[in-house]
Amino acid sequence: MSQAKVNLPYFDKILANLEDEVTKTTFGNHVHWGYWENVNFAQNTAQDFAIAAEKLSQKVYQAGDIKDGFSILDVGCGFGGTIASINHNYSGVKLTGLNIDERQLNIARKQVEARGDNSIKFVQGDATKIPFPDNSFDVVLAVECIFHFPSRAAFFQEAKRVLKPGGKIALSDFVPTEIIKFFEPVVKLFLQDFGNKTYGNVDFLTLANYQYLAQTIGLNNFQVEDITFNTLPTYTILKQFSLLSNSPADQKTNNILEWVTRLGLLRYLILSTKIL
Repeated sequence: MSQAKVNLPYFDKILANLEDEVTKTTFGNHVHWGYWENVNFAQNTAQDFAIAAEKLSQKVYQAGDIKDGFSILDVGCGFGGTIASINHNYSGVKLTGLNIDERQLNIARKQVEARGDNSIKFVQGDATKIPFPDNSFDVVLAVECIFHFPSRAAFFQEAKRVLKPGGKIALSDFVPTEIIKFFEPVVKLFLQDFGNKTYGNVDFLTLANYQYLAQTIGLNNFQVEDITFNTLPTYTILKQFSLLSNSPADQKTNNILEWVTRLGLLRYLILSTKIL
């Protein structure tokens, strides 16, 4: 299968350095922010961050009300960390990881194996054109990846299609407050650096626009859990982790992200909804 064209500079760096012990510990399973119940106890180490990243995945899939025996699709599954966590904690589950980047899936297939009566498969595909039949899954997850999708609306339409009646979507995302619209020109300039040089093609969506999408697509309003404060130690790790902070563009991007987050202009939210 040919490699889909993707613009993910941070994944390029991680993939090129996965043999490095620090890289493997920090991002070998989960490639997303961490969650700390008490940020005062954050240890600012690779090991501590890996535990926090695992906890963030758990927070997202728990918002999806996962149960034993469910069929679950993890979109933007990365190296399979969320799939591995569900596999470890639930029984009789049918787990499918979907990612547009075959390189990431190759890693996931090597390091995640089904336990007990669970099943696992990793499939290359587009989140806006999910390659599965209608009514295939009980839950669709998207852990810190939806900002890469070319269309959130198309993703939600597809997620609704492949979910069974009463199925649920759960995701995490960086969500700007409404005041950000007054700084739209500045945001666009920032995203040019943010997208092209550090984290790839990204965009932001306000909570009001999320709720509007839910209404127009036929979903219940999103339930919201704001975990911004619990994710803040991630920025210390990014500064210490030279792989993602050794260029002026990376430093600028992460510094601005931290600044707007601490000012309350950008929030880290867990969103969940059921199909109507």
